[in-house]
Amino acid sequence: MIYAKLQNKALIILIFISVYSQHISAQIVPSDYLQNKSFTYDQTIDYYRELDKKYKHAWLIEKGSTDIGRPLHLFIMYGGKNFTRDVIERRTVPILLIMNGIHPGEPDGIDASLHLSEWVLSKNDSLLKNTCICIIPVYNVDGALNRGCCSRVNQDGPEQYGFRGNSKNLDLNRDFIKMDTKNTRSFVTLFQWLQPDLFIDTHVSNGADYQYTFTLLTTQKDKLEKHISDYLYDEILPSGTKHMNDKGWPVTPYINHIYDMPDSGLVAFYDSPRYSTGYTSLFNTPGLLIETHMLKPFPQRVSATLEFLKFASVFMHTNGSELKAVKNQSVFYTTQQTTYGLKWQTDTTQKEWIHFLGYEAGYKPSEVSGAPRLFYDRTKPFDKMIPMYWRYTCTQSCKKPSAYIIPQGWDEITERLLINGVKMERLENDQLIEVNGYRIKNYQPSSKPYEGRYTKMNTEVDSIRITKQFYKGDYVIKTGTRYDYFLASVLEPLGTDSYFFWGFFDGILGQKEWYSEYVWEDKAAEILENNPELRYAFEEKKLSDAEFAKDAEAQLYYVYRHSGFFETGYMQYPVYYIITE
Repeated sequence: MIYAKLQNKALIILIFISVYSQHISAQIVPSDYLQNKSFTYDQTIDYYRELDKKYKHAWLIEKGSTDIGRPLHLFIMYGGKNFTRDVIERRTVPILLIMNGIHPGEPDGIDASLHLSEWVLSKNDSLLKNTCICIIPVYNVDGALNRGCCSRVNQDGPEQYGFRGNSKNLDLNRDFIKMDTKNTRSFVTLFQWLQPDLFIDTHVSNGADYQYTFTLLTTQKDKLEKHISDYLYDEILPSGTKHMNDKGWPVTPYINHIYDMPDSGLVAFYDSPRYSTGYTSLFNTPGLLIETHMLKPFPQRVSATLEFLKFASVFMHTNGSELKAVKNQSVFYTTQQTTYGLKWQTDTTQKEWIHFLGYEAGYKPSEVSGAPRLFYDRTKPFDKMIPMYWRYTCTQSCKKPSAYIIPQGWDEITERLLINGVKMERLENDQLIEVNGYRIKNYQPSSKPYEGRYTKMNTEVDSIRITKQFYKGDYVIKTGTRYDYFLASVLEPLGTDSYFFWGFFDGILGQKEWYSEYVWEDKAAEILENNPELRYAFEEKKLSDAEFAKDAEAQLYYVYRHSGFFETGYMQYPVYYIITE
């Protein structure tokens, strides 16, 4: 029954694409990709401007800035009237958002989306009556302007392309939570304005060799709310896979292999919120990330990307209302959840067997080092069944509070929440409030910066309940909204990509007050004399810890750390929670 349903959907999509492809009109966008050439940034924007001028259902607008000072453009195609009010603000039709050039050295989607736009606009306006297609022509404008021939050393074309890092040398596909770039802030504003129903991000892979030109990474299914997860994996993914197979572009999951070679088995990629699809999933927008194969020729990669974008456009036309209804249902259920997953790991107890088209691989001596090196033998293709691990298990979760309270001094946090559209109230008066919170017990700082920040790993916390002084203007964020999962992911310190992980709260990790040892000696002795429980714990530690027993300075600090003189703000996580039982 399910297979018959998918066949019918795929047939409808094939008919649409076949009919539209027969229509011929004057071409604006040249097919430079067939000559192994990719459009420059300026060419790309100029061609979109021409499409805007020629077609009444097309608009090229600016939505914010980028770190290099150029605007972030958005190209909108919609067949209705007054797209700003009816489509965006009221969201009366399903919205597909396609993003290109987050890594401009992987330009397949930049060229493919231009051809998609002309294909849609020059065929039949009815394709746009039921859906709005939005395209970010080039997201990493900075990297696209940093153009050259050789930074993607393993990639087969095009002749020239952009660079992975932006003008701050940051990878924008690691920045969706920390928002250290103007590019990301503009995207987040754009995303929250659109609230798209389906998101596609176009890339080119690195890694193994295999027969496929086209691979697909999907939002990790266990993180998504069940209804939208089921729709993505039971409807969109099978239908898209069948369409691509029928068009001669076999599809396999993104190649994230267990050991050295893909035939060892594949693991679904864990797209944490730092990544594009991990971020969109926090708002129940399912994500599809296209990864064409770097070792296939550029014209072939663009053609495959274009075919899938055509599929997605027609799927949204025929099924977008159904998808939007499921997404809205998932948003509601997300607001009703009482716990949220923060960390996940592969569930090795659950696997499927999938067909895989690969090449025999092995090892031989390196001509450079003499050490064994991996190689793939393209004269020995194979089609075999390999294990696929789709499922993840939640290893860390949190209970949703009725509200969060953030002292106003942490403006880097509140600024990012506001850009995401989070609604916050301000305390009208100074007041004491009983709250729950965390004290940081332990953490492991990174030894070098990752994407511009020293991260915090293996964090441990102690839960506390205190009565704390808050002040007029401090922020109160009530839960029960579409932002709940996002708030849990960034404000809970144990989250994979929490603000604590990214180093926004480092000020609490250093002491501000200290003591003079010669003065504290007498006070410490007095404290031990008057506190039998502390004296007992102190003596026990000396007996059980030989190093501590020999270290006079450590013993003085132990008494200080457990006395009433020790500063309460040290290691006190400054986001608080009101939990209504």
